[in-house]
Amino acid sequence: MKKIKIALIGAGFIADYHARGLQTIPEVEIVAVVSKNIENAERFATKYGIEKAYNNIASLVEDNTLDAVIISTPNQFHAPYAIAFLEKGKDVFLEKPMAINGNEGKQIAKVANEQSQLVMVGHMWRFDADMQYIKETVLSGKLGKIFKTKGYGIHENWGPSGWFTKKELAGGGALADMGVHAIDAVRYILGDPMPIKVYARISTEFGDYNVDDTGILIITWDNGTESIIESGWWHPHMDGPEASTSLFGTKGYANLFPTYLKMKNGEDAITTVPELPKRDEHCDQIIYTRQMEHFVSCIKNRKQPVPGLVEGQTVLDIVDAAYTSAKTGEVVNLS
Repeated sequence: MKKIKIALIGAGFIADYHARGLQTIPEVEIVAVVSKNIENAERFATKYGIEKAYNNIASLVEDNTLDAVIISTPNQFHAPYAIAFLEKGKDVFLEKPMAINGNEGKQIAKVANEQSQLVMVGHMWRFDADMQYIKETVLSGKLGKIFKTKGYGIHENWGPSGWFTKKELAGGGALADMGVHAIDAVRYILGDPMPIKVYARISTEFGDYNVDDTGILIITWDNGTESIIESGWWHPHMDGPEASTSLFGTKGYANLFPTYLKMKNGEDAITTVPELPKRDEHCDQIIYTRQMEHFVSCIKNRKQPVPGLVEGQTVLDIVDAAYTSAKTGEVVNLS
């Protein structure tokens, strides 16, 4: 069986999850890893038994035996690296957010479509069992019309450092880092509606950096649902962990993380907790492994991954609209 040859671009925290996931797939060979610091690349290569380590992408871009890359770099490099590999016939997996802004996302899509290459975006919560259960419940109609949701992407008493806090590298702060999880999570649960309006209040309250660490968004979807999204670093409290979402329906209520349903029964409400797989940690390895399995399956079958270009671009458009709204104080129309 011919191996699918994949290279990892970036050797930071999230790359470990991708490497572990890829190593469970028999038809995959991780052939190289890239880090701007060659010592980091070599250390990562040794850890996972990867043959080649580089400190730039030049050799891999020209490698005709390479099938695909996993890009887990600072956001600034997502678009230029993705475009470089797509132009040379490689499929691309991009960590979230897909790019530093919506215009760069459109550039990636243009090249991918021109070259007939695949792009997947790392909105990994779509592969979580609890989330899929809540999505199925919502789409079944048991909760009635979902008229309001609340979602969270907040770090409690903690926040990142390094490139995450530099606007030129990250594009934004907690919204671009954490809020995107809550945005894509609720969109997935609701059946991927399109945003028509965004209003946001965004600020920096906790750090001496040029990005945001506090945000509140209101998104109006084309199905009539209104979604409140909260993003943040260093907050003294969070109402739920990353991607936690509450959904308010005309017939009942659902909560994701912790996952349960509260259904109307006359004047009473009945709370039910489904039997779901035990979690080893909140962001469990299995989510990332399923994500890699989907990417590899799409490479084999030449099928556009989901989440991919459309899902990644939609999140970017919402984030761009939120920053514009926060700056102007006005609602931004996307329809």
